[in-house]
Amino acid sequence: MIILRRLNDEEFTLNSDLIEFIDETPDTIITLVNGHKYVVLESSEEILEKIKSYKKEIFLGEHLEDDSL
Repeated sequence: MIILRRLNDEEFTLNSDLIEFIDETPDTIITLVNGHKYVVLESSEEILEKIKSYKKEIFLGEHLEDDSL
């Protein structure tokens, strides 16, 4: 899951596994596999970096670490 911002600067969380493609026209438009579209403030490069970071966190198990133990 990645956190993105709508054009009104409102944050929302998106399941990045559902992204079919990203267009910049010049607004960034994310189209999901179900056809839903989201217009966001982030560039496609920023979105790809967020996805890479999220996937890295999952694959390395960093989401399982708990500093409070």
